[in-house]
Amino acid sequence: MTTLTTSPDDLALKARHRALWALGDYPAVASEVIGDLGEVLVAATGIEAGDRILDVAAGSGNASLPAARRGAAVTASDLTPELLEVGRGLAEREGLELRWETADAEALPYEDASFDATISCVGVMFAPHHAAAADELLRVTRSGGRIGLLAWTPEGFIGQLFATMKPYAPPPPPGAQPPPLWGRADHVRELLGDAVSDVVAHQQVLHVDRFASGVAFRDFFKQNYGPVIAVFTSLADDPERAGRLDAELAALGDRFADADGTTGWEYLLVTATRV
Repeated sequence: MTTLTTSPDDLALKARHRALWALGDYPAVASEVIGDLGEVLVAATGIEAGDRILDVAAGSGNASLPAARRGAAVTASDLTPELLEVGRGLAEREGLELRWETADAEALPYEDASFDATISCVGVMFAPHHAAAADELLRVTRSGGRIGLLAWTPEGFIGQLFATMKPYAPPPPPGAQPPPLWGRADHVRELLGDAVSDVVAHQQVLHVDRFASGVAFRDFFKQNYGPVIAVFTSLADDPERAGRLDAELAALGDRFADADGTTGWEYLLVTATRV
């Protein structure tokens, strides 16, 4: 197992990440907006009954629950225990049995080759050190096992959400990499390297009809999505800049909307076999 980094800077960074995703109501985003993505990832990864599955940065179980419904033995891990508690409640209501464990994607508390498949649905992409997270995905997956990853692309809607917020957000800590890089096939291939074979990467689109306007999107994300809440919190003493960001986020939602109000959210789906 990887030794968890305990430098003061790293501990502080992970504490901020943990707190960020506890802001608002990310489970509402997972269920009301992107609920279909978990099943897409589970199906693409070929998860079957009896498989030992690790869902990394699982949140409230967007992919863990569909995997468990197929009869897999699922461990859902995440840095933010508040999200896991929501997932545990959802599983109990369905009568599903999963393990819910607080864990750092960059230092997973599992033995080598423990799982038949390791997956992450718009989760591991937010670990700040990409190579460390990818190494852990590989380490815990057995030879012949599968890896399935789903991430927002830089050019797609959520990638552009982060690009829009970047000028208003506090600078990232040294060494942290932008999450949407996981939405580039060449970046993921480089991270996984020759430890995998049969790599398949597809750009696909989630069609979202949850929001009637860019303003509706903005307001929902300001209330529920941790990264957006964190940026606006940092602007609490600068209402002029906060107002400009308000306008830019509403414009972003309108710019990506089709004539019927549906918005296409592009993502990259990658599957591979551990050698």
